[in-house]
Amino acid sequence: MGMISRKEVQKQFKIRGYTLKVDALDAVLSFVSRFPDAESEAVDVLLDELDNEPLKSSILDKEPVQRVVGVLLAAESAVGDSVDDLGVGGAGTVAGSGFSFLDAFIVPRFRFDSIQKVYYEYTGRLPFHGDAPEKAALYRDRFVLLFQRLSRHPHFSKPAFDIDLSSSGSCEIVPIQNLSWQTGRRWLMGVISQLEDGHFYLEDLSASVEIDLSDAKITTGLFTENTIVVAEGERLPDGIFKVTTCGFPPIEDRKESLSFITGLDFSGFGTLTKEEMMKLEGMEHKAVNDMFVILSDIWLDDEEIMRKLETILDGYEDVEVVPSLFVLMGNFCSRPCNLSFHSFSTLRFQFEKLGKMIADHPRLKEQSRFLFIPGPDDAGPSTCLPRCALPKYFTDEIQKHVPNALFMSNPCRIKFYSQEIVVFRQDLLYKMRRSCLLPPSTDETSDSFGHLVATMIHQSHLCPLPLSVQPIIWNYDHSLHLYPTPHTIIFGDKCEQKVFNYAGVTCFNPGSFSNDSTFVAYRPCTREVELSAL
Repeated sequence: MGMISRKEVQKQFKIRGYTLKVDALDAVLSFVSRFPDAESEAVDVLLDELDNEPLKSSILDKEPVQRVVGVLLAAESAVGDSVDDLGVGGAGTVAGSGFSFLDAFIVPRFRFDSIQKVYYEYTGRLPFHGDAPEKAALYRDRFVLLFQRLSRHPHFSKPAFDIDLSSSGSCEIVPIQNLSWQTGRRWLMGVISQLEDGHFYLEDLSASVEIDLSDAKITTGLFTENTIVVAEGERLPDGIFKVTTCGFPPIEDRKESLSFITGLDFSGFGTLTKEEMMKLEGMEHKAVNDMFVILSDIWLDDEEIMRKLETILDGYEDVEVVPSLFVLMGNFCSRPCNLSFHSFSTLRFQFEKLGKMIADHPRLKEQSRFLFIPGPDDAGPSTCLPRCALPKYFTDEIQKHVPNALFMSNPCRIKFYSQEIVVFRQDLLYKMRRSCLLPPSTDETSDSFGHLVATMIHQSHLCPLPLSVQPIIWNYDHSLHLYPTPHTIIFGDKCEQKVFNYAGVTCFNPGSFSNDSTFVAYRPCTREVELSAL
């Protein structure tokens, strides 16, 4: 076998969700050159070990590669084994292979060129404290994303050769500014805004118009200020647009979205060819033993909660195949860690106790990964979304005992072979219900959680609330986008445990472990959700 090429190495890393910088690629080639008869297997071994590293990005530089290479070479010299004995493709492969994790603050940002009808990646700086134009860009980008999606929908695309829209079954979206000279029943698309107290308006990029929703027939979802809607109605003589039908922009299938943005890396995990994606899907279908265990609201300062958590760890320590991943979401304290909280040293000690508890379960410590996501009341610089990872003041105490622990932002994204999973912890349902302008429709479902899921997926956004209700970092609003639609949304809310499948997306809430002792076991191979409780 000849020397493996740089292109082949990059392809193998790309399939597993990694992108190599030049210096990292040189380090990989230097390592595999030691095994002239098993170069491809050596790359697989290197990738398996990288999957167990606490990486903050899927874009690799030289440092993590050299660290893993050093571990592998030390193991080889100590045992004197060949590459095959290091666990290539067999039982020695550590659980967690096939994972990639992405922090919200490194999700790439794209903007739509309305002239050329294409997306391009924004490469400018993204400061945490944006200027006023960035706030306007937040709303504009949300609107344009849904508008370009709507323009491809058969029901709202204007026929090229048929002037009579009624005969073709199409509905033309007109700009709001056209209402000044167009009469009769029209279709509009815009953001619901409250420009005056008690008066709601529909805004698009051209103008705004006051709306009357009193007799509107609505579809599934929670209609709040700041949501983007498609409305049918007529402008009355007093200038108010009387809405008769109101709904969210229709959903676009994930495959259609990917075909439109071919070659662009919206998720941040790297782009793949059709052949590479098919290979990953095949590997995913074979991963029948992989399982995620998800818990939300783990109050470390409550002894009873800690005993229940230890019971769960004891149970999974004794199973034949341990879970691949534990997702532990906040809040990690029964009291909000705000300005009146003065027990940070105590909380640090409780994180250390959690690390020791995990370390007391050797199979879980060695073969499972532990992902920590901060909750809305956990320690951090602000309550704005996205929230950065837990402070190192706490996480260092866990990593001393559990080197495999990962600490990511809220939200964060997981890539499991070909499957994209979004993890989000926020008490959103209560806020959305309080902010509703209209009672939810019961035609399709009366489940409040189902309405919330439908709203997020139609809006292609995790948190479509007004910024006055839930602040968002203007320059990082794109990290909350759900475009293209992910396969699975893990949504941690303190409301009751639920699972809801909508438009091909599996969304579930593990419930509050501290309040209800509930959690979820998720099998990504089949997308099966097991609602569990102690």
